[in-house]
Amino acid sequence: MSAAEEVVAEGHQAVEAVPKRAMTLGTGTSLVVLAALLIAPVFVKNFIIFQMTMLLIYGLAVLALNILTGGSGQFSLGQSAFYAVGAYTTAVLMEYFNVNYALTLPIAGVVCFGFGFLFGQPALRLSGVYLALATFALATAMPQLLKLNFLEHWTGGVQGLVVTKPDAPFGLPMSQDMWLYYFTLAVTLAIYVFSVNLLRSRSGRAFMAIRDNEIAASSMGVNVALYKTLAFGVSAGITGIAGALGAIAVQFVAPDSFTINLAISLFLGMVVGGVGWLPGSFVGAAFIIFVPNIAEGISKGLSGAVFGVLLFLVIYLVPHGARQLAILGQQLSGKLRKT
Repeated sequence: MSAAEEVVAEGHQAVEAVPKRAMTLGTGTSLVVLAALLIAPVFVKNFIIFQMTMLLIYGLAVLALNILTGGSGQFSLGQSAFYAVGAYTTAVLMEYFNVNYALTLPIAGVVCFGFGFLFGQPALRLSGVYLALATFALATAMPQLLKLNFLEHWTGGVQGLVVTKPDAPFGLPMSQDMWLYYFTLAVTLAIYVFSVNLLRSRSGRAFMAIRDNEIAASSMGVNVALYKTLAFGVSAGITGIAGALGAIAVQFVAPDSFTINLAISLFLGMVVGGVGWLPGSFVGAAFIIFVPNIAEGISKGLSGAVFGVLLFLVIYLVPHGARQLAILGQQLSGKLRKT
């Protein structure tokens, strides 16, 4: 039974069953992954810790896109714009108003939620490829908007802004990179739990009902316009928090850091991780961070071509992304237990 049919059957009431596309890792696997994430920084260098931090940050941005596309069925190529707004919000608050870095995250999230919700209003008339083109235009325009003269005092124009990386609090004996990693991990876990619960809630069911059959959802009383714009707002808010964390981790924001290439990378990460499967967001983030480096290691002159070949192989062998591998792993594990 599809999500739309479940909404019809229940009179658009919340359904207790867990949505298939909100499938998460099992408890045992989740604990193992969490333990690995907690222990790994102790044994690696600061540069690896920085890469792990960026993996979590991009994972959040891909997760936000997963909620929008995998949850409500709306395609977006404009996530880099929301990422930029979140990054600049944190940079301006930290450098001009001396706001604590932790306090800038919810502010960036609220600002981007409002931005995404407002953008979702005119986007209601669009769907499919036309919505993707509208968000593509937003992503293309954002770097140029950040360079406007009347914003240059705040944004730094083409030169950007330098952000101060925070020290560990309470005199904890750890480097800045390690503290920021653990701080990012805590924020990531909180947002991940929120996202899972969101997709299991009545609002999540409404998202997926709209995704599966918008007409059926509307006929049973689901406010399509409200939930579509709400999905845009939630996705933009989470992306804004990811952008804020990215600004702190990189210690620099500039308009040319948030081009359409970033938006395409996030969309690529969602596809590789599996559309609608939240844990796959971090697998996709690992792909867009590490595979380009692998491609450059194979051939510096043809790194783009090598990356394209590797991407083609991944899409060809596992067209449903990491989610497909997870399902195959579960099936294999079940067979081994029976034998």
